Amino acid sequence: MFTGIIESTGILKSIEEVGGDVRLTIESNNLDFSDVKLGDSIASNGICLTVIDMTDNSYAVDVSRETLAKTTMKHWQPGDTLNLEKAMLPTTRFGGHMVSGHVDDVGVIKVMREDARSIYIEIAIPDALKKYAATKGSITVDGISLTTNLVKDNIVCLNIIPHTAEVTNIGRHWQVDGEVNIEVDLIARYLERLNSLS
Repeated sequence: MFTGIIESTGILKSIEEVGGDVRLTIESNNLDFSDVKLGDSIASNGICLTVIDMTDNSYAVDVSRETLAKTTMKHWQPGDTLNLEKAMLPTTRFGGHMVSGHVDDVGVIKVMREDARSIYIEIAIPDALKKYAATKGSITVDGISLTTNLVKDNIVCLNIIPHTAEVTNIGRHWQVDGEVNIEVDLIARYLERLNSLS
């Protein structure tokens, strides 16, 4: 479980094919690895990945074909900057919202422009996900917990404050027509499931 509050960014160092799947190595000189052990989870651009090998400043993960098909990872290249968050602890401040790290699908950035000191962004999400998006609700984009300003059909409107833009990959990689990982609000997903059973 994660909060969507990005702890650091990292660089994708390598992509290796292993038996039909993929192994990634991600490096970060800013993420504290002192409490990370093999088997722990680190969300990388919002994707919950299991650490299978590590050094003092990097970790390796195996990725299934399902994850490749459902996320932006299929477009990643060595040198890309990724948003990183270690799994939360019971003592962690809950600064964002409940994030599972299980990406639902990919959205497309349609508008990105300055709005005073913030960045205004509109993201088109798949039609199947729009029922989970609500004005002033929560959504996770590339692992970042964000509040929706407004939802118009399948368009989610967001404002990114300067701090968030500076400590994530938004200013470096996000652009119009670019794809981003989307995870809808966990509570909304379970409420919808409960309603379908009643």
